[in-house]
Amino acid sequence: MSRPKNQNYKGYGLSKGKERKPRASIRFKSTLMNTLMDVLRNRPGWVEVKDEGEWDFYWCDVSWLRENFNPTYMDEHVRISHFRNHYELTHKDYMAKNLKRFRKQLECEAGKLEAAKCDFFPKTFEMPCEYHLFVEEFRKNPGITWIMKPVDSRSWHHPRRQMVARSQGKGIFLFRRLKDIMDWRKDTAGKKLTSLEAQPARGTLSLSGGHDAKSSEDQKDEIPVENYVAQRYIENPYLIGGRKFDLRVYVLVMSYLPLRAWLYRDGFARFSNTRFTLNSIDDQYVHLTNVAVQKTSPDYHPKKGCKWMLQRCRQYLASKHGPEAVEKLFSDMDNIFIRSLQSVQKVIVSNKHCFELYGYDILIDQNLKPWLLEVNASPSLTASSKEDYELKTCLLEDTLHVVDMEARLTGREKRVGGFDLMWNDGPVGREEGAPNPSGMGNFVTNTHLGCVNDRKKQLRQLFHSLQSQKKASI
Repeated sequence: MSRPKNQNYKGYGLSKGKERKPRASIRFKSTLMNTLMDVLRNRPGWVEVKDEGEWDFYWCDVSWLRENFNPTYMDEHVRISHFRNHYELTHKDYMAKNLKRFRKQLECEAGKLEAAKCDFFPKTFEMPCEYHLFVEEFRKNPGITWIMKPVDSRSWHHPRRQMVARSQGKGIFLFRRLKDIMDWRKDTAGKKLTSLEAQPARGTLSLSGGHDAKSSEDQKDEIPVENYVAQRYIENPYLIGGRKFDLRVYVLVMSYLPLRAWLYRDGFARFSNTRFTLNSIDDQYVHLTNVAVQKTSPDYHPKKGCKWMLQRCRQYLASKHGPEAVEKLFSDMDNIFIRSLQSVQKVIVSNKHCFELYGYDILIDQNLKPWLLEVNASPSLTASSKEDYELKTCLLEDTLHVVDMEARLTGREKRVGGFDLMWNDGPVGREEGAPNPSGMGNFVTNTHLGCVNDRKKQLRQLFHSLQSQKKASI
């Protein structure tokens, strides 16, 4: 990574005078009734608070955050599950703008070679405000496939705009001709998108599917859509068994100033149910990986499902291309996580009370190049199978370990359960005192995505060590 600040690994604990004290009980609230609630209720010492009771930890939705968040009245230990303006990264139009701006900044400061490391996002235009720029680009490359998406698949609010709730495969379509979006442009000018809603033959697509169907935001009444993005479609996706897939990867950000991010070892690949072809761009079962949509496929097999665990996917790729090629692929994915976070680091309102568990959607093409499709602020925590439930339960347990409401950690941990600290105001190496990438030496980033996750063993050792240190200090 360019211009890292730290020359040696350092702790990530609170500043002097801000040490958090252990608490006998943690009062929690949550708006989600799924795997998350199971984890919260089963956590020792955690007590559920209902209605208007006072709380210490709140896994909230973004609608509550924008209306109620006021850090002035929050105690030091209080934590909530979103940054206030998360949309800078999690809405496609803002993400595209921030990545474009960050790339230009890198080119000015570090040159074109460094800026090229941001070329992991398909060419994107905000619609309708960049319609004429899009048309100019469209005519340069006639015949290629484009995809139209709402800027977000969930309802949300921003001071200058409103969006409609669009989850589980609504609002997305592929096209190759300008006239395919003429009706969309006319309707958008009148703040109506009824023509898209009434296209049963086309079928509306969703490439992410990363949200809970029963969340409070998804249940809001739909209102007129104003903003979409037109994005170049990846026409050469890597296929397994002839089917397209994307990867869901989890990144936990505890702070933006300084940037402090953890990468989870487990994740999964989501497959389409139908063999890939560009001959039928209207078939939702070919071009998307949304689990909720794939379940509606006539030949869907519930026992087989449409997911692979990430470890299995990595092993498959290594068997086909060798470990070195796969190591480079996953290193390139690390680059995506860090660069995307850096692109919003100066615009996100970083607050000590906030953390965010992001769900990254990554697509791999036939050249083993990873592409960032989108980042979800509220990745689905509803399980689709027993294996999925186990993954998400462990993910959430480890998230709570890192958030550390119990104040057990020292602030120098590089691994907590399935999470590895990959960035702490600079890159974190696997070995203590590892050379900085800006200097000489073979630096290896402290990431283990898709590798063995022996989290139970690691947690036993970690908390035993912490307990021993605590006893020794008495």
